[in-house]
Amino acid sequence: MWAARRVAAIRKVHKDATGSQLSTFRSLVGRAVDTRFGNEHGFSEIRSYQDFQAKVPVRDYEQAKSWFEAMHRGEDSVMWPGKPLYLAKTSGTTSGAKYIPITRESIRYQVRAARDALFCYIHDSGNSAFLDGNMMFLSGSPTLETNAAGISEGRLSGIVNHFVPAYLRRNQVPTYQTNCIEVWEEKIERILDETIPKDLRLISGIPPWVQMYFERLRERTGKSPLENWPNLRVFVQGGVDFSPYEPVFRKFLEGKVDIVETFPASEGFFAFQDLKVSQGLLLNLDSGIFFEFVPVEEHGKPGARRLTLGEVELDKQYALVVTTNAGLWAYDIGDTVKFVSLEPHRIKVTGRVKHFISAFGEHVIVEEVNRAMIAACAFFGSEIDEFTVAPCVLPGEGNSYHDWLVEFAKSPDDLVAFADLLDTEMRRQNSYYDDLRAGGMLKPLKLRPIQRNATREYMKAMGKLGGQNKFPRLGNDRKIADWIIQNGYAEDSAK
Repeated sequence: MWAARRVAAIRKVHKDATGSQLSTFRSLVGRAVDTRFGNEHGFSEIRSYQDFQAKVPVRDYEQAKSWFEAMHRGEDSVMWPGKPLYLAKTSGTTSGAKYIPITRESIRYQVRAARDALFCYIHDSGNSAFLDGNMMFLSGSPTLETNAAGISEGRLSGIVNHFVPAYLRRNQVPTYQTNCIEVWEEKIERILDETIPKDLRLISGIPPWVQMYFERLRERTGKSPLENWPNLRVFVQGGVDFSPYEPVFRKFLEGKVDIVETFPASEGFFAFQDLKVSQGLLLNLDSGIFFEFVPVEEHGKPGARRLTLGEVELDKQYALVVTTNAGLWAYDIGDTVKFVSLEPHRIKVTGRVKHFISAFGEHVIVEEVNRAMIAACAFFGSEIDEFTVAPCVLPGEGNSYHDWLVEFAKSPDDLVAFADLLDTEMRRQNSYYDDLRAGGMLKPLKLRPIQRNATREYMKAMGKLGGQNKFPRLGNDRKIADWIIQNGYAEDSAK
């Protein structure tokens, strides 16, 4: 009954998506009129979305850093009335940790969106039996620190852990004490100690770390997940493009476990899978978030268009920009999406705006390398754990190429043919890459198999092993590739 009611309410919002977004926009601006940010940007004079665009430019964390730092110091009503309830700590790209505000309003919607994903699944599948068994949430530590201003800080998954509803907490594993373990390898072993004897029916976590959990289960017990937990029926995942992991998880889960995808972030819970069989994620319009979309080819350029829901098109790449009830204003979160449906609005997360290769003007994006890898693995019957792609810039015209470092779970019989197919798929998808190849500016890509667990060792060395951290699939430099090679996880020469 509760699931049906909530699904009906969600669908009602989507029937008037543009009207709902306009209402959210007005409410957000109205709440923040008297904040420091509101005063500095003339919120009292905003009468329309066009006024907002003129007064509030798109900014990323670095560009809005002075306001974030003021909140971190405990200043009152900087970007939202009052002080943040929490600060979600995330990994920064240029200046260390970032601290994203979470307010009383925004945390409520974070928790509700997670619940809505389960309600939609229950309503569409008819399966609620998982609520009677154990549910495992593979997350970061719920241990929070208090900064000098008296504001609690921690990872988003750890913060949300404090808000798990009572009806889920009674069957939740692992224990709070185990979740607090910071060392990832030790934490996985303790989680296995606790979960192996349980009746697990739902598992939630980011795919690479759940994959590690399943692999350690097999090593310790000699059993597959379903052999150990025959009642396992739901896997909730998100945070990365799942498509390259899907073959591995289909094998792990034997086609008997429903997979529910979500799109949570410190900045907001943006979308979730609302149908058991769906190619996209339903945009979370009932959440205190106003969405804007910048065409990727215009991203970062003067005069870049900012589109609303009523202006987006199918299958176009957009940088996601949000204004939220956590006090984020035209905030560039760094993710790229495309719409796979407009009625209702469903999206697919396609990558990161900073995760691309354009050393030669090719602008290769994550979605393209993922598709190429999926096609090659399917053709050769191969499986991967992880991979990353980096440019190799060499002197002399036509000597440079893309370097693919691949951690195979099951290697192809013919690595050269595998690399040829990857190259063909990249040329088919990306016209700029194809032109560079046809013109002899780039050589065919090179394939470099790397040792198992090499990518995890890199993440460990960077202090990012486990939790919600994601291994980058693309880089416009050789930082990751060179680390893997220099630390002996790959041969110096590529095939």
